[in-house]
Amino acid sequence: MSTLTIFIVALFVLGYLSIALESVTKINKAAVALLMFVGCWTLFMFNPVQYPDVAELLPSFGNNVAQTVSNIIERHLGSTATTLFFLMGAMTIVELVDQNGGFNFVRDTLQTHSKRKLLWRIAFMTFFLSAILDNLTTSIVMIMILRKLVSDKQDRLIYAALVVISANSGGAFSPIGDVTTIMLWNKGVITSQGVITEIFIPSLVSMLIPAYILSLHLKGNLTFTASQAQSVQASDFTASQRKIIFFLGVGGLIFVPIFKTLTHLPPFVGILLVLGLLWTVTEAFYANLKQQKEEKGAMQKRVTNMLRRIDLDTIFFFLGILMAVACLETIGVLELLGRSLDTIFEGNHYLVTGIIGVLSSIVDNVPLVAGCMGMYPMQAAGDMALDGVFWQLLAYCAGVGGSMLIIGSAAGVVVMGLEKISFGWYMKKITWIAFVGYVAGIGCYWVIRNFLW
Repeated sequence: MSTLTIFIVALFVLGYLSIALESVTKINKAAVALLMFVGCWTLFMFNPVQYPDVAELLPSFGNNVAQTVSNIIERHLGSTATTLFFLMGAMTIVELVDQNGGFNFVRDTLQTHSKRKLLWRIAFMTFFLSAILDNLTTSIVMIMILRKLVSDKQDRLIYAALVVISANSGGAFSPIGDVTTIMLWNKGVITSQGVITEIFIPSLVSMLIPAYILSLHLKGNLTFTASQAQSVQASDFTASQRKIIFFLGVGGLIFVPIFKTLTHLPPFVGILLVLGLLWTVTEAFYANLKQQKEEKGAMQKRVTNMLRRIDLDTIFFFLGILMAVACLETIGVLELLGRSLDTIFEGNHYLVTGIIGVLSSIVDNVPLVAGCMGMYPMQAAGDMALDGVFWQLLAYCAGVGGSMLIIGSAAGVVVMGLEKISFGWYMKKITWIAFVGYVAGIGCYWVIRNFLW
């Protein structure tokens, strides 16, 4: 490993520690993430030719180093932008549905006075919705609903943590539930039937055990304030219009993976399609309220106003983290780490994928899985074959492992931004609980593969 590589890794680790200690330093994590992004790539420019990605592309740009590196950064930025546009579109859709009363009857279905009953309802709904939608979108939806049901901040933190765990667990057993499972599915190393039948039970176990432990922290009944009830019921639309908005919003989110399958376009294109359609319909509804808009404040709930309230902290945090990780990917650190694990634990795919899962809670699981797909070619038979142990465990571990730290998954990052959860609180209160469920799921998979199949 070169000196430059060591400096880049050291800067990333330093930035990561600053994010982890945000509650102590009081420095916004988005600011640190942006500094990590710029700092890593600036160091990279001191001697980029030593890295294979640059050396390979250099002749294509007339041996111009600056243009070659710019092309690499723009390529990674394009990939990152698809995530950011997906996030902004999903957040706007969910906020639009929520503000216009679309989630009222969903909230009524979940509503109960018992804190523990609510926890179990949230857990199962998040788990199964995540498999149908994706863990990121599901997390946004569930947090919006929780805000209408739980007024106590400390209780809501526990529910929010469970949303992260349940969303990641639910996404792991579905070929469209997580970015990493989509990658493995598109690569042709897992099948939809194989991952659902063999990963479903381990994923369910990885959710049930943390849910039970967290339920022990909740006692008594929920209290609903008058302002909560008013904010939930307030809507400028009729019941029929609210249902139309709900089915267009949530149904549209469900349609996104179908749209991707049919058109082969990136998921963010489908999200923008749904947003455009929902935007048009709500504008048509508000046209009928034009005379009442000043009295009822209807204009405040239109998309143009909601776009101004997008949480840019979360967007910039995503941008910084993903681009900093992209630098680590470019200099080959992630691939080197994967190869080292394979050498140390040769032949034991449970340990290799298990450690990869733990690492996915520290750095983004997408480049980790991408690196693994590049390092380990699919074989005709054995653990590396289609639906082999390695590939199915990789789908499980990369998805569920991200729950161990709040910034270990897209679901965790967005919940962290929406509920202002500190890294330290999550690590102290939730990490060990998620780890217990994670290990239990791996053990459950081992039993299934060795004794049931």
